Amino acid sequence: MDDRLRQVTREWTLAQPAVAAFLTAVVRDFRERDDILQEVAVAVLESFDRYDPARPFIPWAMGIARNRVGVWLRGRKRERVRFDSDAVEGLAVAFAEIPAAEYRRLDRLAECVARLEGRARELCRLRYVDDLKPAAIAARLGMQANSVAKALERLRARLRACIEGEAEPA
Repeated sequence: MDDRLRQVTREWTLAQPAVAAFLTAVVRDFRERDDILQEVAVAVLESFDRYDPARPFIPWAMGIARNRVGVWLRGRKRERVRFDSDAVEGLAVAFAEIPAAEYRRLDRLAECVARLEGRARELCRLRYVDDLKPAAIAARLGMQANSVAKALERLRARLRACIEGEAEPA
């Protein structure tokens, strides 16, 4: 492995959690997010010769991610939830400034959600993937909206405890 490849690999490894967190905030579909993350990684590698090592790497990589998100958002003009370029810029700056240790919490959240089973998994999917409100979830599952809201509240508490390492989700 040559020095250039070693350096870009080292820098990307440190930046990847920040870029992934930024993409997660903007792109709700995890498959699409992962595709964009791969595109960003390739673009970082291909354009690394233009990177100025005197400047911080994470904001540079975040700029590439911001551009890829812009292309992705323009392709989805008709979708209900959209971010304008100022919002995407603000998110990119904010995620570039978060200490790397905080990204472990996001990884932990993904691990905790993956271990959910049964009704908890279904509620989580309907609320946070399908973006349904408690009343719509209640109609789908034959429940009362208040019961769904309470179940989601308990689910968030369980996930919070799991993230903090206090408990496993059930």
